[in-house]
Amino acid sequence: MNFLPVFLRLKHQPCLVVGGGEVAARKVGLLGRTGAVIRVVAPQLCPALQRLQLEQGIEWRQGQFRTQDLDGVTLVIAATNDAGINRQVSELAGARQIPVNVVDQPALCSFIFPSIIDRSPVVVAVSTGGASPVLARLLRARLETLIPAGYGRLAHLLDSFRETVKQRFSSGRERRHFWERILSGSLPEQVFAGREDRAMTMIREALDADESESEAATGEVFLVGAGPGDPDLLTFRALRLMQMADVVLHDRLVSDEIMDLVRRDAERIYVGKKRDLHSVRQQEISQMMVDLARQGKRVLRLKGGDPFIFGRGGEEIELLAREDIPFQVVPGVTAAAGCASYAGIPLTHRDYAQSVMFVTGHLKDGEPNLNWERLTAPGQTIVIYMGLLGLPILCRRLIEHGLADEMPAAIVEQGTTVRQRVLTGTLATLPEMVSQAEIHAPTLVIVGNVVKLHDTLNWFKPQRLK
Repeated sequence: MNFLPVFLRLKHQPCLVVGGGEVAARKVGLLGRTGAVIRVVAPQLCPALQRLQLEQGIEWRQGQFRTQDLDGVTLVIAATNDAGINRQVSELAGARQIPVNVVDQPALCSFIFPSIIDRSPVVVAVSTGGASPVLARLLRARLETLIPAGYGRLAHLLDSFRETVKQRFSSGRERRHFWERILSGSLPEQVFAGREDRAMTMIREALDADESESEAATGEVFLVGAGPGDPDLLTFRALRLMQMADVVLHDRLVSDEIMDLVRRDAERIYVGKKRDLHSVRQQEISQMMVDLARQGKRVLRLKGGDPFIFGRGGEEIELLAREDIPFQVVPGVTAAAGCASYAGIPLTHRDYAQSVMFVTGHLKDGEPNLNWERLTAPGQTIVIYMGLLGLPILCRRLIEHGLADEMPAAIVEQGTTVRQRVLTGTLATLPEMVSQAEIHAPTLVIVGNVVKLHDTLNWFKPQRLK
């Protein structure tokens, strides 16, 4: 982040606006909604600022900006059409460590104004760091349609019960779980419909019901598929549970972009595995989930791809089922579907492949343990998970069991992400191409005539990060 999003309390605080035009008027209007004490310095005021001066009692000093105008000021906005004055304001405010904004000049700003969705006391701010104010406004417009005006009334209602809930539940975790249950039900809709009295009754009933049950509360485990890498491929349900978790157990295939969507104050435990190096054994992971749930925690087990396709998800929840621990399973976009789609390679196609087979390329004693007869059936696409290390052996065995050495084959590196790379060749040529290109896991190998469509259907062409 180039800018840290913060919310400033400006009520009764002196704020300086340098400039008297329409842009300055908009900034004055925004500051006025915070209750700030506003001073304006400008040779003349535009009609809009003249009206604001009369309506809000704004202090106006007529003339050019002077250094002493910064005395005692909490925040400064430079909104003149003179680049020299704007720079002078920025430098002098910076020297005094006063937050300063120069309109439309991010390089001169120590803070910037976001696009705002105001449902006071609920306020949502959207910013592009000055890169594209128009984009920020478009995002704000989209969010406006998703956030009813009643959210302000809902926030006030919840605030009126804060002390009661704090007295009822001794721990912050219990209080958070209570509010999550309340807000996940029908109560918000009661408020949006203007039935605040009914909403208050629902909260009181929930408090009475939870008073005797809170101490015996049992946690829950969420086994969530995080998909192949692109955060946009997460399901709505996955995102909701990611925001509810007290603790998250994650593996190395979960991208940083996806981890950023987990609740900020959730405890994070890395339990990832690398080939031939297991930082935490499978039995230990399952037992850890049981132990954490018995402490009353909501445990998010976040796995790359889909947890039930080569993700050992079934193994991880067997112990939960035996120990009677509540759990949910949220499927994710598996790597085969995600990576193939982003590589422009349809896994089935009427003219090329009528079936698809998913296999793992793990080697045991230097050899893959696969049903070669079924793999080499005609009219089929083969998708090989975790096949990078054994790629030369896999390609050789497929040829030995009947596939043509010119059969198209592709490898997708870090599929669906901005680091995606796709190499296409044949069973005979792909291993050498991979060795020359320094491909690194995670990867997915696709074998079949559908690979021929990559050049035509490849729609995702990211600019790879250096």
